[in-house]
Amino acid sequence: MQINHIIKIKEKTSKFLILIVLFISFYSCTKEASSFSETQVFRYNEHSNITSLDPVFAKDQRNIWAVNQLFNGLVQLDDSLHVQPDIAKNWAISEDGKTYKFTLRNDVEFHKHSLFGKDSTRNVTAHDFEYSFNRLLHKNVASPGGWVLQNVADFKAENDSLFTINLKQPFPPFLGLLAMKYCSVVPKEAITYFGNSFRANPIGTGPFKFKLWVENTKLVLRKNPLFYEKDIAGNSLPYLEAVAITFLPDKQSEFLQFIQGNLDFMKSLDASYKDDILNTNGTLKEKYVGKIKMETGAYLNTEYLGIYLDGENEHPTKSKLIRQAINYGFDRVKMIKFLRNGIGTPATSGFIPKGLPSFNNQKGYSYQPEKAAALVSEYIKVTGNENPEITITTNGNYLDLCEFIQRELQNIGLQTKVDVIPPSTLRQGKSSGKLPVFRASWIADYPDAENYVSLFYSKNFTPNGPNYTHFKNEKFDELYENSIKEVDVKKRYELYQQMDSIIIEEAPIVPLYYDEVIRFSQKNIQGLGINPIDLLNLKRVKKN
Repeated sequence: MQINHIIKIKEKTSKFLILIVLFISFYSCTKEASSFSETQVFRYNEHSNITSLDPVFAKDQRNIWAVNQLFNGLVQLDDSLHVQPDIAKNWAISEDGKTYKFTLRNDVEFHKHSLFGKDSTRNVTAHDFEYSFNRLLHKNVASPGGWVLQNVADFKAENDSLFTINLKQPFPPFLGLLAMKYCSVVPKEAITYFGNSFRANPIGTGPFKFKLWVENTKLVLRKNPLFYEKDIAGNSLPYLEAVAITFLPDKQSEFLQFIQGNLDFMKSLDASYKDDILNTNGTLKEKYVGKIKMETGAYLNTEYLGIYLDGENEHPTKSKLIRQAINYGFDRVKMIKFLRNGIGTPATSGFIPKGLPSFNNQKGYSYQPEKAAALVSEYIKVTGNENPEITITTNGNYLDLCEFIQRELQNIGLQTKVDVIPPSTLRQGKSSGKLPVFRASWIADYPDAENYVSLFYSKNFTPNGPNYTHFKNEKFDELYENSIKEVDVKKRYELYQQMDSIIIEEAPIVPLYYDEVIRFSQKNIQGLGINPIDLLNLKRVKKN
């Protein structure tokens, strides 16, 4: 009995000590935060919870945005998607396009941490990139970003400042791939010490450093005074003192917090409030014009209906006549105006979206109901199937778009059903070829049209690649294989455009619209910027 009593006292004492430690930690954070004003803190909400602050798991936008404030790689993209130096101050590419030599800056330091000595740090070297790339590829890490280096034969730190990468074959978009957050540099000491918990104890080189993360509640980042970048006037970046991220799951609540001025930034347009904030032509409602700012720009995301071509022969969409009829049979302009409040561009120029240099505004499908009806009639005449019927499978977020298409297609003589299933079931069905017609989107991982045309390369059939439609065309495959070897940018763009023309003609998909980035911010926010990959970059943001 006495032993049990002593154990209980020890347990209570331990719990009390833990509470004291938590209180001291909270007080320290509060005290430190009070050394600067609220106008130096940038606040935004992430309604999807962040799952990791480790760059090798920066797969989703929620993780990428936070990781981008904490880590850097060899190169980075500007807002026009041009590759710019980052930790690598310059690079050289061999004539055959297979060898890349990066010369590193000598003034980049990891965030201060006791791991490097008391309140100390150390410089980044090429050996850190060699370690980081090996970690990205390690099977025990199981990073979803290992594919970024799939075309790499080997890499090596020649010395502290020179890092060499050799490719198996030329791949011109490679520099853009290296700008992905997967390729960020991390210190070996931190990985060795923290292990799997590095996800919640990140140490990087970015403009902000980690301060506090209460999962599902709040994430706080503080200014990194050692950050190496400066503005054109020679002032140190970043301008902000801190970034505070909350995790309200309800988008309506997020909207209310933003309108009340409790958030500095809101990143999306949701159906729950789009009609309150925007007119049908995509402009701000008058009551908000003087209170908030709105920016829109091209987004590397094409929304589309995919058509599975390995399905049963009697299915109507096996016929190109029906696939083309669907493409001609609904009004994309009207759909964007009334269902998207003007946010987005009707996809009348193929699959490659606006925002990419290789986009050439070629002629795709426009609304031609008479032509669509004629194609359906021709299908009926050829096959004898007097009541062709299709089913479009979607999730709840896109139900309004699919019901609009359903009504339009009924008018051209094509019976259409809409099946609504959970997002996870939709992804699984799309990958396994169980859905004849499915709603999908493709967001570019890197700023090159190879990202889009690879969806139709026959060697990329799911589950081994992203070819969900199982489209196969010998001419297309030949053009694709030539394009990934072509070093001349202009010639490569021409090959991409030829491939896009084949997709338009054969119609394995129904492009709906090219998405747009839309950003709302308070009037006192400056320097936020906007870019076609919707990357949040806070190092040049000011809050006046």
